[in-house]
Amino acid sequence: MVKAEAKERILKLRKLIDKYRYDYHVLNKLEISEAAFDSLKHELKKLEDEFPELITSDSPTQRVAGKPLKEFKKIRHSFPMLSLEDVFSEKEFSEWAVRIKKLSPGADFEFYSELKFDGLALSLVYENGGLQYAATRGDGNIGEDVTQNVRTMESVPLSIAEKRRVEVRGEAIITNKNFEAINKEQKKKGLKEYANSRNLAAGSLRQLDPKIIASRKLDFFAYDILGPDFENHSEEHKTLAKLGFKIGGANELICKNLEEVFKHHKKIANTREKIPYTIDGLVVSVNSNKLFQRLGVVGKTPRGAIAYKFAARESSTVVENIIVQVGRTGALTPVAILRPVQIGGVTVSRATLHNEDEIKRLGLKIGDSVIVGRAGDVIPDIIKVLPELRTGGEKNFHMPRICPVCGKPVKKMLEGGVGVYCLNQKCPARHREWMYHFVSRKAFNIDGLGPKILNAFLDFGLIQDIPDIFELKEGDIAPLERFGEKSAENLVKSINNAKKITLARFIYGLGILHIGEETAIDLAEHYRSLEKIESADFDELNNIPNIGEVVAKSLYDWFRDEHNKNLIKKLLRYVEIENPKKRASGKFTGKTFVLTGELESMSRDEAKARIRELGGDSSETVSKNTDYVVAGANPGSKFARAQKLGVKIMDEKEFLKMIK
Repeated sequence: MVKAEAKERILKLRKLIDKYRYDYHVLNKLEISEAAFDSLKHELKKLEDEFPELITSDSPTQRVAGKPLKEFKKIRHSFPMLSLEDVFSEKEFSEWAVRIKKLSPGADFEFYSELKFDGLALSLVYENGGLQYAATRGDGNIGEDVTQNVRTMESVPLSIAEKRRVEVRGEAIITNKNFEAINKEQKKKGLKEYANSRNLAAGSLRQLDPKIIASRKLDFFAYDILGPDFENHSEEHKTLAKLGFKIGGANELICKNLEEVFKHHKKIANTREKIPYTIDGLVVSVNSNKLFQRLGVVGKTPRGAIAYKFAARESSTVVENIIVQVGRTGALTPVAILRPVQIGGVTVSRATLHNEDEIKRLGLKIGDSVIVGRAGDVIPDIIKVLPELRTGGEKNFHMPRICPVCGKPVKKMLEGGVGVYCLNQKCPARHREWMYHFVSRKAFNIDGLGPKILNAFLDFGLIQDIPDIFELKEGDIAPLERFGEKSAENLVKSINNAKKITLARFIYGLGILHIGEETAIDLAEHYRSLEKIESADFDELNNIPNIGEVVAKSLYDWFRDEHNKNLIKKLLRYVEIENPKKRASGKFTGKTFVLTGELESMSRDEAKARIRELGGDSSETVSKNTDYVVAGANPGSKFARAQKLGVKIMDEKEFLKMIK
């Protein structure tokens, strides 16, 4: 990027960050997630590092928080309440460690790692053992007097066993359990629900009536004590605990080296959903207070401590292009080609846009700066467009009227629907995508036959359609590049193993529009034979629980198509279908489960199978009819939806007890 472009981008980023910063720190609301906000600040800092001559004193990187509101009495802090620099990866953390080690060569570097709470920073001042006043961070130098409200917080000691003047700093938070309970009450009263626990904690502290904050049961976690001399930061935490303050406890750790910091970070990141309050990373500081003081401050940031955040689930980037992909059902899906960005620990370069209506809803143009989010293993989505960062060179996008692969006309399948489809069954893109689906793990599960190998077989003319796969011999495969006798033998063995298949997998493998894995299981268990599914009329299909009119029509039409009838006849020459037995009733009969996140003791498929063995049902979506959501590590959006709907959430340990 040339200097002129950098200058324009820096000015726009500063303006946008200042707006969000004021919303966040002063008005206690935020239109984007904190992770997305962090990524904007991160981009600005990188640009200013690259062009230091463009740094100005009013840049968001040079100051802390926002101006205090006028509704509360102002209090000047004895020592500024500084902000921390953010890092998001082992590489960035290592670079910080190298920088500070260069400033103090020969020093013994021991680190103290503690939780980074996502709440409102507070300063509590005690004199002669009594709480004198409590103040918010404000702009870092001047905060707001919230003493009356803080006195109602049970976790804040009103007196301590320390006669000297001390200042205790920490974070006011609301536990996840209390947050859910308060939102449930709001919903019951028909009032607006709170966006997140930090907003609720901050808003509560600014209530003029202390009774309101008392009813919300805010917690206070201490992380620093100013006044007495301590040799290191870990001693401060021990003293805080002795004085009656809550600290991070078992989640805090003295780390002798970077490897121990990284190990601790991974452990907390993998178990963060089990922590009863919101955290967004670790604060890692040099443990020695003398060394911390010697390292000093740069701008408004201490050199000796850093916020080591979890891999962002959201980040800002740029949409460089929009392409259209054709799926196995003929659906045309617009896909955003992104400037590569790290989200959730992986590099993301594409995001699904679903359909043209979604592009219009977002107001998205090619070239736009956007916020991209990724929850769990879900395909990344564009969450928000940032029109404030437009340059004027952005372009509108329009869905094609013909298939971008076969050139045949496309149309909407349903009146008033949003999906656009290529109806040409011989479309090469549709055909290949369908074949990829057919051999996939959840369908026929032909190990070793992925998209690359399938493409090679199609390109060499070894196969033209799905049934041809079952005719392949070792002699056909072995001469191909990357194959030998042994690998050809293994692939043919996998193909032969796939000839025996359950009815549910067979139905799913057919790639029928709207028929996912769970619907295929429902159909198999309802009819228990392919012949009965083929002969079912529309009304009969429509009356099956969890099916519905759209799915019923798709099924009915598919099984009456001559091409599809011939396909099934050919497949049945090679394939033996195992029909399911009638499911026995069990302790889960009538109960519906949804799984989210990563399970340690078993795969999701194994968990679903166990649920069905016990008479229960597994679903892919959370609704008011869901009985339980089982949450593993790094759960996705289903976890948040379950919280919103008040669905019972259990962790893996609780689930394992239930299935014993």
